[in-house]
Amino acid sequence: MKKIRLAVLVSGRGSNLQSIIDNIEAGKLDAQIACVISDVENAQALERAKKHKLEALFIDPQGKVKEDYYSEIAKELEKRGVELVILAGFMRIVPPSFLKKFENVVINIHPSLLPSFPGLHAQKQALDAGTKETGCTVHFATPDVDGGPIIVQQPVEVWEDDDEETLSKRILAEEHKLLPKAIQLMAENRILIQGKHVLINWKDFEDKWK
Repeated sequence: MKKIRLAVLVSGRGSNLQSIIDNIEAGKLDAQIACVISDVENAQALERAKKHKLEALFIDPQGKVKEDYYSEIAKELEKRGVELVILAGFMRIVPPSFLKKFENVVINIHPSLLPSFPGLHAQKQALDAGTKETGCTVHFATPDVDGGPIIVQQPVEVWEDDDEETLSKRILAEEHKLLPKAIQLMAENRILIQGKHVLINWKDFEDKWK
C-alpha cells in the first residue's frame, strides 16, 4: 500500500509524535513523516524527530504577521508533497486561509469527548464539571476551533480521586493509540465527510488494528 505523507506540527514534548513514529516503525501504520515542524525552537519533539532521522524544522513565528507565518509553513508542506497534516500538541490556532488551502487534510487531537470541553485545560474542565467520563477526540480542523467533524473518539473514565495530572496521563495514553488509528483510516481512504458527519468504512479494519 502507498504510504501517506505526513507533516506533524508540534510545540512541546511530542509524545503523540512518538506514537506515530513507533507505529510506522512497527509496520502498523502505512505512513511516512515528510517533516516535523515546531513553533518552539527547543521543543523536545524536534529532538525526537532528529533521533529518528526525520526532517525537523523550527519555523519562528516571532515578528511575523499570522498569515505570513502560515504561508511559510504551507510552502514547506507543499515542497514536500504532504498529504495529511497532524496537529499534535501544536499550541496555535490555525487560520482559515491555511485550512482552506489544506481542506479536509488537517486533523487535530483533543483531550476530551468533543463537543464537550473544547479549548484549553479540557481535563480541568471535565473535573470541574463533575463528569464521570471524558476522553479524547481526533477531528478535522476547521475555523470553528475544536468544532470540526469528529473522526474517532475514545472514552476515559473519571475516577473519584483524579486530579488534573492523573486524568491527563490516562487520557494521553489513549491519545497515543487513537491518533495513529485515525491516520491509518485516512491512509486507507476509509473516511467520507458529509457536512458535520464523518462516515467510516470499518470493514476488516479492527481485525488488523489491534
